[in-house]
Amino acid sequence: MKPLQISPETAQKLAAQLKIPLEHLLHMPQHILLQKLAELANDKEEAAPNKDTKDTNKP
Repeated sequence: MKPLQISPETAQKLAAQLKIPLEHLLHMPQHILLQKLAELANDKEEAAPNKDTKDTNKP
């Protein structure tokens, strides 16, 4: 298995956000990385307020 084909800057940012060592990230299987990114996105979505709500009381 070859390392992920991502830039060094992207790898550093992902490792920091996922709270894993850079070496682990670079040798992580792609499907596992995608799963972790999806979990991270879901966590951020739940923490953020719902931006899709509209005020129906406006004239």
